[in-house]
Amino acid sequence: MAETRVAFDDGDAYERYMGRWSRAIGEKFLAWLEPPANRHWLDVGCGTGAFTEIVLARAAPAKITGIDPSAAQVEHAKRTVTAANVDFHTGSATDLPFRTGEFDVVVSALVIHFFPDRPKAFREMLRVTSSGGIVTGYTWRKSPTIIDAPYGPLARGVIEIAGDVMISPAVPEAMPDGLRAALIAEGYADIEITTLEASQTFRDFEDYWISQTATFPHPVAKSVAAMSEHDRERVRDILRTALPAAADGTISYPSRATAFKARKPH
Repeated sequence: MAETRVAFDDGDAYERYMGRWSRAIGEKFLAWLEPPANRHWLDVGCGTGAFTEIVLARAAPAKITGIDPSAAQVEHAKRTVTAANVDFHTGSATDLPFRTGEFDVVVSALVIHFFPDRPKAFREMLRVTSSGGIVTGYTWRKSPTIIDAPYGPLARGVIEIAGDVMISPAVPEAMPDGLRAALIAEGYADIEITTLEASQTFRDFEDYWISQTATFPHPVAKSVAAMSEHDRERVRDILRTALPAAADGTISYPSRATAFKARKPH
């Protein structure tokens, strides 16, 4: 797989492409986390604010702060998440502009694999967590041989036809053993790791195809766009077999994420 970086410079387009999946897996994550109420949260890599909204709805935070390196994503979040106890900032996970011990719960939702320096980001997340506070997060399950992200079926179809696909990086921390090793190395305590699964249903095959190839310039979508019309049709045929329609024509399939929760030692 040819790895490439993804530029998140269009918040609206990203929301159309990934928002439904972000919410589905985010709700599964919060149900597993069972966080305490009335805490100050930090959402590292908040993007469009999709997970921030779930925290507001499900976790009764006293306050939640979001930070993301993309100004476009932050502007989208500010427009759409307007609760009085929420604020958003532009900034990097590797240099968080917050005081040591400022937050009770620090979370990173679906962005760990994008951190340019993951050990430093993990150190920063731990630094800004209060003593005994919760540090937690999740990212799509992926390795050189596993693609459990929402674009997994499409990526596998492209690989079957073209032999390769452009894709975001597969990092060790996207799988349980690699994630545990990274957290131990940075001094995290009481580490728990699990695999979460969430499904989505599309109206029909065309609804699924458009969501994957025409809403956001993801690397896999770019791989599809670079194919000949003949090869694109072959990929579509593969996907119709891999994702069979239900009796009513709908298409459903699951995606999986690797999640962790830990505590900052006293």
